[in-house]
Amino acid sequence: MRWSGRPGVALFLGVVLSFSGTPGSSSLDIPLEVLSHMNIEQLPTITAQSPNTMIAFPFDESYSMRCAAKGNPEPEFRWTKNGQEFDPDQDPRLLPPEDGSGTFIIPNNGNLSEFQGIYRCYASNKLGTAISEEIEFVVPHVPKFPKEKIDPIEVEEGQPVTLKCNPPKGIPPLQIYWMTIGLQHIEQDERVSIGLNGNLYFANALERDSRRDYCCFASFSRIRTIVQKTAMSLVVRNTGLKTDSAPGSGFANSILKSKPSLLSPPGVQTYTHLVKGQALMLECIAAGYPTPKVEWIRVGQGLPDRAIVENHGKVLHIPNVQQEDEGQYKCKAKNGHGEASHFFHVTVEEPPQWTTRPESQISMIGSDVLIKCVATGNPKPTISWRVNGLALNEVPAANRKVFDNKIILERANSSDSAVYQCEASNKHGTILANANIMIMNLPPVIVTEDSLQYSAVQGKTIVLHCKTFSSPPSVITWSKEDSADSVTGPRFFLHDNGSLEISAVEEGDMGEYSCIAKNREGSRAITAFLDIKEPTKIVDPPMDLRILVGTTAQFVCQAEFDRSFNHEMETYWLKDSVVIALNDTENMGYLVDDGILQIANVSYSDQGRYSCVVRSPVDQDIASAHLIVTDVPDAPEDLMLSELSGKSVKLKWIPGDDHNSSTTAFVIEFEESQREPGIWREAQRVPGSHTSALLKLHGHADYRFRVSGVNEVGQGRPSEPSESYKTPARAPDKNPENIKIEGHLPHEMDINWEPLAPIEHNGPGLEYKVSYRQQGTGDEDWQEHVVKRHSFIVKGTPTFVPYEIKIQARNHKGWAPEPRVIVGYSGEDFPSAAPDDVAVEVVNNTLVKVSWARVHKDKLHGRLGGYRVNWWRLRSLLASKKSHGEKHALTFPGDRSHALVPGLRPFSEYSLIVMAFNGRGNGPGSHPVTFRTPEGVPDQISVLRTMDIKKHSVSLSWSPPVEPNGVLTGYLLQYQLINDTEEVGPLVSVNVSDPDASKWLLPDLEAMSKYKFYLRACTRLGCGPATSEECATTPEAIPAIMNVSSSVSNNFANISWIPGGERQDSELYVAYMNNREGNWKISEALNTSKTFHVIKGLEPGTEYTVRLMTKNWVDNSSIFEDVIKTRGEGLASIHGGISTQGWFIGLMCAVALLTLILLIACFVNRNKGGKYSVKEKEDLHPDVESQGMNDDTFCEYSDNDEKPLKGSLHSTSGDMKPADSGDSLVDYGEEEAQFNEDGSFIGEYTGRKEKPSTENKANTQITA
Repeated sequence: MRWSGRPGVALFLGVVLSFSGTPGSSSLDIPLEVLSHMNIEQLPTITAQSPNTMIAFPFDESYSMRCAAKGNPEPEFRWTKNGQEFDPDQDPRLLPPEDGSGTFIIPNNGNLSEFQGIYRCYASNKLGTAISEEIEFVVPHVPKFPKEKIDPIEVEEGQPVTLKCNPPKGIPPLQIYWMTIGLQHIEQDERVSIGLNGNLYFANALERDSRRDYCCFASFSRIRTIVQKTAMSLVVRNTGLKTDSAPGSGFANSILKSKPSLLSPPGVQTYTHLVKGQALMLECIAAGYPTPKVEWIRVGQGLPDRAIVENHGKVLHIPNVQQEDEGQYKCKAKNGHGEASHFFHVTVEEPPQWTTRPESQISMIGSDVLIKCVATGNPKPTISWRVNGLALNEVPAANRKVFDNKIILERANSSDSAVYQCEASNKHGTILANANIMIMNLPPVIVTEDSLQYSAVQGKTIVLHCKTFSSPPSVITWSKEDSADSVTGPRFFLHDNGSLEISAVEEGDMGEYSCIAKNREGSRAITAFLDIKEPTKIVDPPMDLRILVGTTAQFVCQAEFDRSFNHEMETYWLKDSVVIALNDTENMGYLVDDGILQIANVSYSDQGRYSCVVRSPVDQDIASAHLIVTDVPDAPEDLMLSELSGKSVKLKWIPGDDHNSSTTAFVIEFEESQREPGIWREAQRVPGSHTSALLKLHGHADYRFRVSGVNEVGQGRPSEPSESYKTPARAPDKNPENIKIEGHLPHEMDINWEPLAPIEHNGPGLEYKVSYRQQGTGDEDWQEHVVKRHSFIVKGTPTFVPYEIKIQARNHKGWAPEPRVIVGYSGEDFPSAAPDDVAVEVVNNTLVKVSWARVHKDKLHGRLGGYRVNWWRLRSLLASKKSHGEKHALTFPGDRSHALVPGLRPFSEYSLIVMAFNGRGNGPGSHPVTFRTPEGVPDQISVLRTMDIKKHSVSLSWSPPVEPNGVLTGYLLQYQLINDTEEVGPLVSVNVSDPDASKWLLPDLEAMSKYKFYLRACTRLGCGPATSEECATTPEAIPAIMNVSSSVSNNFANISWIPGGERQDSELYVAYMNNREGNWKISEALNTSKTFHVIKGLEPGTEYTVRLMTKNWVDNSSIFEDVIKTRGEGLASIHGGISTQGWFIGLMCAVALLTLILLIACFVNRNKGGKYSVKEKEDLHPDVESQGMNDDTFCEYSDNDEKPLKGSLHSTSGDMKPADSGDSLVDYGEEEAQFNEDGSFIGEYTGRKEKPSTENKANTQITA
């Protein structure tokens, strides 16, 4: 028969905790699920009681004597006090409980003494009685010292004395203090101490111990009470004989020396008994003079590791004493005159403790029942039994057999149901246990809910529950839906409580399971459903981090899980196994987003172990990482100075926290408060493993020190300054350094040195003794001068002779050590001779080698600095007239006789001189030497222009190079087709053999094509660098326009022209650029039939470049170009005023009329068939400067391979930035340069070049 319960669903994580309820378990609690279906009587069970000892503290309002129990029927309560019946209901002063239990409340009405006693609670129903442990209610009295008159105590100096306290009894703990009436504590040391019994002991009394107000105070902290004993008077008499042998001062009373004796404890041995877990306190207080020292030993073995010696060696303290601490201990008091000892025999005892506690149980009718009770303790506990609170002899039973530690009920029946009590006692306490013995038969009741659904992860373990309650015990079997047999196998395990455990779950384990419980009274069954899920696994776990404090830490955690749990997954983080509550104000620095934990502004408290937990309803995975926070070291502490010697001191410190980065060094700084208060300077660095340093000190200084630690993060904060230490004055430790000997004038010698730092003076009155003598003069006496400054000038010295010099420091305390002697020279003079035998060897057309004979050292008058070569160009060999060109110079340091002079102009005549120099300056120059450089290749051609650009031809004109560097033999002309593509045409070469040629016509070119031209000048040695120019040939026809001109006002310009006779409907474009900004703007298309275009919106007083073009982009192919400048505001107003005058208007009309008549005449003459062609006109004017716009602006000159525009196109819709000029010529100035011994260049030389200028013509007539 199946007991049907309410269906439900339960999901468990792995192994689920099982319920217990079968017979033999440690509890007799019948599950509520069972009680809800049937009424089963239960024995009473005590569920709560007051502690074994209750102290009625006077500041509490009331005291609850608790007793609660459960059972069926509900238990009734009664009390005993001191073994006698006690009914709380009969005393109106006691308050009843509000929860229906047996508890009663004793109010604090000021009279509690009559309630003091030992209480016990009894809970009974018709089945039996349970009893509580004894509860002692203690009413403490207020401790008081008796009123007494204490006579003064008189002793002789050196004799021991004891002031007894005899504190009153009270609630522990008790603390004893000895103080004066003014509440000044009596200081304790090896001679004076307070014993554990509260007495004040003097090992030997001294005269200074005499006083009349020794008071003993006893403090009872639990009752918040302090009581005071009557003050005592102690008089210590001296012997009257003075000696210097007493300790503590230069002289004292003569005290009789004595060997040690023990003031406490008395006798030679003591037996001490204490309970395990208490603190063992052994004390030995000795008398004697000098004051004895106390030592502790444990006979036969060493002291326990937990042993602590306190109170200046007089007390041996072992906390939480254990059985192994038993044994014999010995104290030994010694001084120079003998010793005394005492033995302690320590025994550790224990109160009763359960070894086997009697267990509640349900047994079936007719079975034998065993109730066992075993306890340990020292002394051995006594076991006593009760049943329902009564002694066994008061409740006889024929089937009950009693032994020392067990009871057997043979063939028990329901009438044997009862509460059995076992009580174990020794002198240290009593323990009691109730055991509910139920004798009954009951059919199986399955408490676990029916039709539960379980989920498990493959490879994990799952437990299917079947909690059963029955008597006798049921037989539990499990089966699967696809089989009537019980499930078996190594992966299936049936627990005693009926649960089925399946380990290493497989997909085939999915399905419906049945649990069947049977005993002789009947059977029950339930079903369970098992579903298998994919495991949860963290695939991207957090990694260990080591970061700097104040930065941001980030941990990543990504996991895979069963898709069916998409909306049920939970991810959370732990710090040191505690969940991080993200909505907590204490965790404002944490941010979690999509599996990422961010910790902002990391502090030291954030350091720890972080764990990511990804949890599904059936399993979870966890991954952890450590966050290590680093920072600079904390400031060291407890700086202490020792080994003070005046010249040095030893500094000790305790390192601060290194914050997970080992300290590599300590920086020691000092402050000298007399001279530089507030300024800290580094004194020394020591390795990070050191905690002390020996520091050298200067005299007459007031020092303070501080220390800071250094690790890989940086240098930490400095410590608090040490105490100050002032060193005595002494003679200087050192003499001046960095002595410099200079001679600015021929007969003087300047001596300068680095003065001693103020802290190096070592005392007041610092001055310097300057000693000098000429070197090589034997034992000639030193010339000495004492000065306070740090320089001295010796006058009247010979020119450049060596001197021996020494400088010694001194102050009021004496002289510094003997100084070292240095050698210096007196002042130099100019060299008096020039190098001889100067010769020049031409190496090539730009380099010569110069040699000379060295100047004799006697003529140098100083230390040789080197030689200087000056040269200048006289003329080009193509010119007949000589001129003194720009002078050039090179300096060659050191003693040498030759040098290389580079950078010369080929095919030139030069003049050269050589001179020596020293620290004073240059000597006289040598006789000039003239030389000539051979021929070279020409410089770049300065001007290259295109002109007469036509459909298939272009004319080139040029100027010869400024420096031909030889006799010109002709020119090399090359050109190639480039257009606007990456591919270029072949390079065509033309040799121009006439060196005087200045133009050339290139025929057979392609129409509307872009070419690049290269021209080089040549001599017999070759051709020089090329000058390039680009140009595009014309299309089939170009709009014919004539007389292009421009006029300007303050904010506009007018470009006008006269249309020609061809292609009147062609288009033109006007482009203009602000020369300061460099951006081009271009107009809309203009028909050539129009005769002008107005450019508006110009800035007054600004220069513009204007072009007239046949296409709407800016390049070098323009019909017309002009540079105009708008008028300023003032000029514009004047011009406006003139233009409005009648006479000015009439004049302008006359000029316009004459111009029109002239144009008509020219036009008529041309139509009559005149022979005046454009080509003939150009032949009549070959001069480059006389060419029109068609010659010099349609293609512009460039001295670089690629000549960009001065400004890029700026359309009406955007700007294009200007490009830089491709080439520049360098102007050279006169500078010095240096060369190595082999003549290689190590300096600079300079020259000058002339840069040609070009000019644009504004108004040009164009004929196309």
